[in-house]
Amino acid sequence: MTTNAYPLLQKVNAPADLRAMPRGNLKALASELRNYVIDSVSQTGGHLSSNLGTVELTVALHAVFDTPYDRIVWDVGHQTYPHKILTGRRERMSTLRQLDGISGFPLRTESEYDAFGAGHSSTSISAALGMALAAKQKGENRRAIAVIGDGAMTAGMAFEALNNGGVADANLLVILNDNDMSISPPVGALNRYLAQLMSGQFYAKARDMGKSVLKQVPPLLELAKRLEQQAKGMVVPATMFEQFGFNYIGPIDGHDLDSLIPTLENIKGLKGPQFLHVVTKKGQGYKLAEADPVAYHGPGKFDPAVGLVKPAAPAKQTFTQVFGQWLCDMAAQDQRLVGITPAMREGSGMVEFHKRFPGRYHDVGIAEQHAVTFAGGMACEGLKPVVAIYSTFLQRAYDQLIHDVALQNLPVVFALDRAGLVGADGATHAGAYDIAFVRCIPNMSMACPADERETRQLLSTAYAQNHPVCVRYPRGAGVGMTPLESLDGLPFGKGEIRRSSATKKIAILAFGSLLYPALAAGEALDATVVNMRWAKPLDEELLRQVAAEHDAIVTVEEGCVMGGAGSAVGEALAAAGITKPLLHLGLPDQFIEHGDPAKLLALQGLDAAGMEASIRARFMAP
Repeated sequence: MTTNAYPLLQKVNAPADLRAMPRGNLKALASELRNYVIDSVSQTGGHLSSNLGTVELTVALHAVFDTPYDRIVWDVGHQTYPHKILTGRRERMSTLRQLDGISGFPLRTESEYDAFGAGHSSTSISAALGMALAAKQKGENRRAIAVIGDGAMTAGMAFEALNNGGVADANLLVILNDNDMSISPPVGALNRYLAQLMSGQFYAKARDMGKSVLKQVPPLLELAKRLEQQAKGMVVPATMFEQFGFNYIGPIDGHDLDSLIPTLENIKGLKGPQFLHVVTKKGQGYKLAEADPVAYHGPGKFDPAVGLVKPAAPAKQTFTQVFGQWLCDMAAQDQRLVGITPAMREGSGMVEFHKRFPGRYHDVGIAEQHAVTFAGGMACEGLKPVVAIYSTFLQRAYDQLIHDVALQNLPVVFALDRAGLVGADGATHAGAYDIAFVRCIPNMSMACPADERETRQLLSTAYAQNHPVCVRYPRGAGVGMTPLESLDGLPFGKGEIRRSSATKKIAILAFGSLLYPALAAGEALDATVVNMRWAKPLDEELLRQVAAEHDAIVTVEEGCVMGGAGSAVGEALAAAGITKPLLHLGLPDQFIEHGDPAKLLALQGLDAAGMEASIRARFMAP
């Protein structure tokens, strides 16, 4: 991208440069910043709609606050591309979400301006409150700002933090970035004036003086509070947040710098917890994204002049599509089935199910804990809940998984999408731990299908059980194994030998989609290859048979080695009194960052060549 197209933006290498600019230049800077985001994402892919919606807010925050001394905590973090561009990473945007490039989310190790790492939602208020109280304890006059979306406000953690923050006597500013509603008539000149007035020192001092006088006459103080709330209620939404102890300001137009900057400047001088409600529009400034913000939420590369081009039908189904089709087919057969998702309808492949079975579809918002317990309640009443959830997000509901579902042995199916490495979204979204954290829970089972066909079959098997079962599958397409049309399952807890060795020296036990590179490695090594299918229960009969016939055993999984399926194999062999040389291949004890999934797997030695090399080095070294 030529710098001639961005004459103002190229002068901003840090927020201090922005603060040194004449205020009259900031609107033009925001326009350049928006176009730069569009140009960048069109070349790399990434999140677009959410970033276009936060351009002016980002400019205003860095113009008013003394970052990085003042802390800005972005919730979720996929809306931080403008923030990254303004904080010294403009030239690195071409590496966004690529191996050794910059992250698509805030990352503390990447920049001092990334005050808190993110990736999951609803954490910003808690983190910013912690920073605000730490500053107070250390005697530092810094501000802590949490920027949170209306979707993230559906999670209980956000309200837990508000409940604490309202009584914590901290200089905390919570900004609600409300992008799920149009800018209504009250969000105009009159409302702008009132927002600035309510955020100003005069209003704050007058209110405090009035309270000190009226405290001497409690009935009048209570009447004054009610009158104030009613007056505000004429021009602003119900001040629920004031009941938490916050001074509520807004809503104001989040794309109007003439409104944002003065309001933020006024708030900067206020003490105690403040709540600013800004209304923004996803995709703002790019008509195609405004018209279809969902399609432009996380696009791949595209031509900004043309927009997204509908791709040709892929040769292979994705695992997500296989799940979506199975869900519809099973629902048509069994009226008890209900589908539940924590705000991941598109990502989890439930769009068609929602259309066909709207009364049996439940999107509970970004509330994973609630989703799991909600499913448990439905199971208690004889329904058959299927919870479609990313592996990484199930971590957030671990207590509910144990106490509300497994402890009561309720028949809930968990369809764990994005199991294993996920590529561009990096460590925050990787499904590395589900085998380890599920298999240690009594009553729980874990299926690991190797391909698209087995995914459909094992979902049916899971659904037929009378206890909780997880079925994990990766992001993207598999090997092109077309699923059968039937809803027949596979035997519960049973694996199969997929390749027999003539030499019987080495047996490779594969869990999940890494079966296919394991088969390739098995060919090169003349090793037996076993498709285990289940991490829990293990097919112990098959395991003992294989152990008796081979000299060494190798386990392969796209999950953490520590406590994973390989550990289960070792434990089972030890319990049976069988001693064999073991090699566990899987994800190491570290967080794997963003990059091309195939390359990331190869770097961990989990492609065919890497498996072969590891096995040769361990068992066939000269």
